[in-house]
Amino acid sequence: MLLCYNPWNEMNAITSQLDSLFQELQAPTFRTPVAELHETSEAVHLKLELPGIEAKDVDIEVTKNAVKVVAERKTETLTDENGKVRSEFYYGKFQRVIPLRACIQNTAVTAEYKDGILNLTLPKSEPEKNKVVKVNLGEVSA
Repeated sequence: MLLCYNPWNEMNAITSQLDSLFQELQAPTFRTPVAELHETSEAVHLKLELPGIEAKDVDIEVTKNAVKVVAERKTETLTDENGKVRSEFYYGKFQRVIPLRACIQNTAVTAEYKDGILNLTLPKSEPEKNKVVKVNLGEVSA
């Protein structure tokens, strides 16, 4: 049996795969929220963008030196006449841990969430007072 080899068939298949790959890479993703930090002498102010997320789907944990935000954008049910929907939205859970340079009094944190923007006010804890410690060198030899 004699088969006719056509290299253009393989080139068309490779071109199609590359086109598909580039389309996937160009789709925007929303995995971690962007943040803005502003530090004053009394507190650290943290602002996070969480568009399309309801307040009940946001979980915030604050330790003395970090803030962890876990949120979920729930999938919306979309229908189209042809049964196909193309979406560039990212749905699902994501998290972000933001380390803080200052120690935080995590029992006094306040939060405000409006129009997809989370504002946290993280009051700084009182610095531990320096203790005076006497260091004994023993006898110093000359």
